[in-house]
Amino acid sequence: MRCTNSFKTIKKPLICMVLVLSSLLTGCGNQSYDMVYNPNMAVSSFSIFGTKDAEVADSFASDLCVSASDILDNMDVDMSEAGAAGLFNITDSKVVYAKNIHSQMYPASLTKIMTALVALKYGNLDDVITVTANAEITESGAQLCGLKAGDTLTLDQALHALLIHSANDAGVAIAEHIGGSIEEFADMMNEEAKEIGATNSHFVNPHGLHDENHYVTAYDLYLIFNEALKYDRFAEIIQTTSYDTVYYDSIGEPKELSFETTNQYLKGVYNAPENVTVIGGKTGTTNAALSCLILYVKDTSAKSYVSVILHSKERGILYTEMSDLLDEIKN
Repeated sequence: MRCTNSFKTIKKPLICMVLVLSSLLTGCGNQSYDMVYNPNMAVSSFSIFGTKDAEVADSFASDLCVSASDILDNMDVDMSEAGAAGLFNITDSKVVYAKNIHSQMYPASLTKIMTALVALKYGNLDDVITVTANAEITESGAQLCGLKAGDTLTLDQALHALLIHSANDAGVAIAEHIGGSIEEFADMMNEEAKEIGATNSHFVNPHGLHDENHYVTAYDLYLIFNEALKYDRFAEIIQTTSYDTVYYDSIGEPKELSFETTNQYLKGVYNAPENVTVIGGKTGTTNAALSCLILYVKDTSAKSYVSVILHSKERGILYTEMSDLLDEIKN
């Protein structure tokens, strides 16, 4: 296709451009090309004409806190004993503080947040779980609620044991009920992590007992925790200070179960800054992960925050550092 000399010189460039575009879109010769985007769509990454009521599609992270690097300047926070720490204002989608939030570290029992998220997404609270011998964990120091092969309890009961008492045997029972096996449930955990953008983490079990291939980042934990908070039952359980229930053994005899939260703020052992209310959270401790803590808190303006610390030297230092971090919440 060519331009003729019958047009005025001043119009030649414009007309040629239009004709070339037309030939590309409609096709010259035997090959034709479909336009990938409809230029008249209200929501599109491709637009020719502006319209008064044009819409723009929200990006994936439009309602998330995002930071590619540390945020440490102009803050009076001593986080010298923490491997990683982050304070996320989830109301305003703002990262308030960040130290090594994209560094991969062992999560210990903070793993159980992802376990709960997958269970709540794919299970029903009144599901009856039959415990297998795999739940009878013998690892030294493992936190357990004493489940035995043949015991039955509901998913709701197991989630309370998982999140309040941090029971590893409850994690195994949940994983086998939802996924069929620990390995298949771990695949579900990793798939869910990928779906919510927690792509720097990898899970191999539902409880967080040490494995070199089981790791998270502080930022990914924020994403996972933030997603779990969308489930009312999760938010209710993590702020529960004590729990009493009855489940059944293999021959139908009742067994009593009673425990208190491992969260030292909820127990009143440590106090948050006056302008902050600790709603709930999850603790975690192993020899490799050291002391870990994630919290859901609110300020006096009812703004919500997620605060997380990984790999702190020991529990007393962890809570001192967490209070220092929460003190960065300004009303």
